[in-house]
Amino acid sequence: MLTPSETRTLKFIQKYFVKSGYAPTLQEIAQGTGIQSRGVIHRYLKALQSSDLITILPNRNRGIRLNLEANENALAAPIIPLLGRIAAGQPIEAIEGRDELNLADFLMNADRFALQVTGNSMIEAGILDGDTVIVKHQQTANNGDIVVALIDGLEATLKRLKKLPDGMILLMPENKFMEPRVYPAQRIQIQGVIVGQLRSYQ
Repeated sequence: MLTPSETRTLKFIQKYFVKSGYAPTLQEIAQGTGIQSRGVIHRYLKALQSSDLITILPNRNRGIRLNLEANENALAAPIIPLLGRIAAGQPIEAIEGRDELNLADFLMNADRFALQVTGNSMIEAGILDGDTVIVKHQQTANNGDIVVALIDGLEATLKRLKKLPDGMILLMPENKFMEPRVYPAQRIQIQGVIVGQLRSYQ
C-alpha cells in the first residue's frame, strides 16, 4: 500500500506523461509535488518501483517508465484506512481498529455509475440535495429498492419502487410533503439500483 506522499508522486508522474508524452525529471517532480529533497523523491520512486508501478532506467535524465497495467490496477483500487467504529445513536465504547476500506469494491465495478441528486424528494431516506449516489446498473429491481427510473424514455427520477398487484408501478418519494405517483409498467424503465451514497462537507 502506497503512502499518501508516494501516491501524490505517482499521480504527478502519470499526469506529466499524459500532458507531455515523456517522463519528468527529478527537478520537475520536486516542483510539481512540493517535495524539496531529492533524497526523499528517490525514496518515493524506489517505493513505486518496488510496487511495480514504474521502472527506473539508470543514468537517464528522464529514466522513468510507467508500467501501464499495474498503474491501471492502482488507479482502480483506491484504499483508505478504516480506523474503527463511532456511535450515531446510543454512545458506545470507542473501539480503534487498524483495517483498510477498499473503495474499488464500492465504487469501481464496471456496472457502477454515479449521479448527483437535485431536489428534496428523498430526504427522509437520508438522500439530500447535492449528494452523489452510486448506482448499480441493472434493469430489474425488488420492492423497496431505491431506483433510478426512466419515465416514458424521457424523464429520470430517483424514487423508492413498489410493484402493485395490478401490474402498475408506484414510485414513492421519501418526503411527507410529496405524493407518490402510479404508472403503467410499460412506461417505466429501471436504469439501476442505489447501492451507496457520498456527501462532501467541504
